[in-house]
Formats: sequence, structure tokens, C-alpha cells
Amino acid sequence: MDLILIKSEQSDVLALPIFKQEDSSLPLDGETKHPPFQYVMCAATSPAVKLHDETLTYLNQGQSYEIRMLDNRKMGDMPAITGKLVKSIIRVVFHDRRLQYTEHQQLEGWKWNRPGDRLLDLDIPMSVGIIDTRTNPSQLNAVEFLWDPAKRTSAFIQVHCISTEFTPRKHGGEKGVPFRIQVDTFKQNENGEYTDHLHSASCQIKVFKPKGADRKQKTDREKMEKRTAHEKEKYQPSYDTTVLTECSPWPDTPTAYVNSSPSAAPAFTPPQQGTCSVPDSNSSSPNHQGDGVPQLSSEQLQPSATIQETQQWLLKNRFSSYTRLFSNFSGADLLKLTKEDLVQICGAADGIRLYNSLKSRAVRPRLTIYVCQEQPSGPALQGPQLAGGGGDGGGRTPYVYHAIYLEEMVASEVARKLALVFNIPFHQISQVYRQGPTGIHILVSDQMVQNFQDESCFLFFTVKAENGDGIHIVLK
Repeated sequence: MDLILIKSEQSDVLALPIFKQEDSSLPLDGETKHPPFQYVMCAATSPAVKLHDETLTYLNQGQSYEIRMLDNRKMGDMPAITGKLVKSIIRVVFHDRRLQYTEHQQLEGWKWNRPGDRLLDLDIPMSVGIIDTRTNPSQLNAVEFLWDPAKRTSAFIQVHCISTEFTPRKHGGEKGVPFRIQVDTFKQNENGEYTDHLHSASCQIKVFKPKGADRKQKTDREKMEKRTAHEKEKYQPSYDTTVLTECSPWPDTPTAYVNSSPSAAPAFTPPQQGTCSVPDSNSSSPNHQGDGVPQLSSEQLQPSATIQETQQWLLKNRFSSYTRLFSNFSGADLLKLTKEDLVQICGAADGIRLYNSLKSRAVRPRLTIYVCQEQPSGPALQGPQLAGGGGDGGGRTPYVYHAIYLEEMVASEVARKLALVFNIPFHQISQVYRQGPTGIHILVSDQMVQNFQDESCFLFFTVKAENGDGIHIVLK
């Protein structure tokens, strides 16, 4: 009986223009519509709400509140979802239209002040019947999951933002803004994607610091007790639970959250370690010999990077599995994520690897040498003129040296880096020699490289190999 009273009290609220989408798909007066689902939040409504206004429910920040997901279908309704899972997305959004229009800026400001936090979380250990929970790091105010309407399902939510965080400070105190809890439910289409909208409902809430909701509820109750019986008739009673009222689906649900879901797994699935669907490209490896610009793979992501540049950086650094997940992230967005965020999103191995790629300094090379290709005409410049300039060099072009950074102290690494820097085909290099004090050619071995002094300078020239199939490089 109580449930019927609640629904009748809230039926008048539906005509109010409080939702983000004006053209509501709700039925016209006189039409009868039986909603397929009903969502009930286990939190008491305020007694200080006038009879024909929408209910208002007070929540404590960070406290878990149960939302019961109820199958409300009559016999034979919607046979297409019988025995199948549906997907629901729960959001905490702004009730005030002015804040809805600036939602992105408001949430970005909140994220800046509360790095690493989310506006909305699921308390998974307390929840019942929910399957395959998902969160998107670019949408901190939403969670999604699958559930079976035929089974008991309860989602416990935690709201971490408080109403006064979005209110400019005014003289004489602050008045917190109301939020909405909205639930949108979808079924699978013919491609197995959860994009076909079934039902949406929402309720109005205010969020207080811990224990603040209890104090506010008590204050409202005491105020109502002081009113006369005639005045009390203008207010609706407080109910133990809050029934979410039908509304239009949240506008950006189908595009931002659902269409990117593969049929086998809804959106934002952290891939299993070692099961990357796209193999690592050789061009992204720092050891690739045929790529003329391998240094790009180790470039750090800059905060000024655009969304497209961020996607290219992810591909070059072997994070191709996460390009869809971070499809709306700029460089600044990605760099703001903490190590814990990345581990939660990408798993331990890839999360730590991505964090190190984003935040850590470049690995210092074990050895740096400076190399210049000797000019074919004229004797080699000696002494200070090796650095290129000044002296009595006349009109001759000064030598230009290139820095070669060795991560491995082996001869093959020297040959590979010389080939990359001076555009010499690596497969044509037969041997690398060092010219001795009497002009002899000494084979460059791993042990010799390990004994190079850091920041040594070398001139080099090339000679044809004895068999004519390659070249030798001689360091001087």
C-alpha cells in the first residue's frame, strides 16, 4: 500500500522540466504504460517537501546505499529479454539546469581538486546479483554493470561529492546544490551490444558530509512537528525508501558509454595480461633497425598533446589495447592519472608500465659517445677543430658530431646506432674496427666497448669489405 502512495505522489513530478533532455519520451495523459523495471533506493525521503514537488533524499558522503533493481514486467511483457542479461548505468548528475549545461567544466574542476577520486562508486562486496562491473576513468560520475532481471539484484552505491562543492561561497554561508541519481537500462541489439534503451528513472538527492544527512533529516522532521495540522497537509510524508521516477534516458548514454562496447564484453574491459589482440609493431620497438625515427617510441608524452597525439603516443609505446579506453584523453588528462588509477584500469603489469612511461624520466644511457663521419676530401682536422669550428680551418666545412647513446655495452649496439644515425643499411655492415696508434685496424669487441670512456669522440670512415658484399666501419 505504501508503494502505491509513493508512486501517486510522484506522478505529478514528471511534467516538471527538470531533466537534461526536454523532449521526454514519457506517455501522454490518458495513456497507460507499465514500466518494465523499478528502482528503489533504501534511503528515507525528506518530510519537508511540498505535496506536488519531487521527493528529496539526503545522503551521507561515502556511505553505501542500496538500490534495488526490480523486474516490474507483467506476464508476457518484453519476451526478448526473458532469460537474458540487461545492462544498467547508474549516474550522479546535476539537478540544476544551469549546472547541467556546464557539467563538463564542473566535473573537470572537481577532478582537479580531488585527483584520483571518483564522484560515484559501486560497493561491490555489498552488492548482490551484479555482473561485470565497469568504470570509465573519463566519466567519474558513472558506473555500469550487467544483471539478470529474474534474480534478486541490489547495487550499493557511494557518492563522494558533496552538494556544497559546486556552490560559490556567499556571505552568510552556503546552500548546497541538489544532484540526481539516474539509472538507465539497456538490452542487447542484434549485434550483441547493449544499446537498445529499455527504461530510465531518477530521483533528487543532496549529499552531506558524513552524518550530515542524518542531522538534516532530523532538523526537517523537527520543523514539521512544529507546524499546524493544516500546514502539514501541504507536505508529503517521509517514506522509508525512495522510488526513482521514470524519466528520459541520459542523452550521451548511447554514444559515450555504449557503442564502444564490443559484443563479447561491454565497454572498458581491462584486457587480460598477455592477450593483447594487436601484436607489438616492430616500428614501436627501440631495437628496430629499419625505422629511421626509432627515437619517437621513447619520447615522453607532453601535457599539451592533443587527443590525436595522445592516441599516437599510446600506439608507439605498445599500448594499442588501451587506445579505445583513452579515446577522449588529451596528454594532460592522461598525465593526471595516478599509479593506483592506472593499475585499476589496466591491470598490475600494464598499469605500472604505463605509469612508468608517463611519469618516469628517460632511462639514462650507460654510455655516450660522439661520432662524426669523416669527409672524403682533405685531411682530418686535429685537436680542438674536431669539435667543429674556429682554428685555421680556412673555408673548410666544420665537422658535425652526433651523440650516440648506448643502452647496451656491446659491439652490435654500436653498429646498430651508427646505422640509424648515418642512414647506413645495417645488414651491409660486416665489421666495426678501431684504428690503432700505428694505423692498424682492431676489431671492436664487447669488451672494448665496455672500456670506452664516456663522451669519447670518434671520426669514422667506411671501406668495402674484402668479399665486396658489405662495408667495414673504422673508428678513429
